[in-house]
Amino acid sequence: MNIKVHSIHFDADSKLLEFIDLKVNKLLQFYEDIINAEVFLRIENVDDKDNKIVEIRLEVPGNPIFAKKQCKSFEEATDLCVEALKKQLNKIKAKQRQL
Repeated sequence: MNIKVHSIHFDADSKLLEFIDLKVNKLLQFYEDIINAEVFLRIENVDDKDNKIVEIRLEVPGNPIFAKKQCKSFEEATDLCVEALKKQLNKIKAKQRQL
């Protein structure tokens, strides 16, 4: 799977990129037909501590799936996005089994 990470208006460090790569690649365990993934990292200019936004878009056969989470850290938001995508992938897999 090809993973592209876009950090908008800042440069992500290598540890964060490795963490994201590891987490997104784990999604292949749940659904092996993932074509590619795009990850967008953003920092919102708000006074709230939960200003880190992670958006993950997975290209799968049919329609792409998407998750967006906002947390205190990029790692926490990535974990939540991956969990949301796991649920969506399991639903897709269940529908395919029924056919």
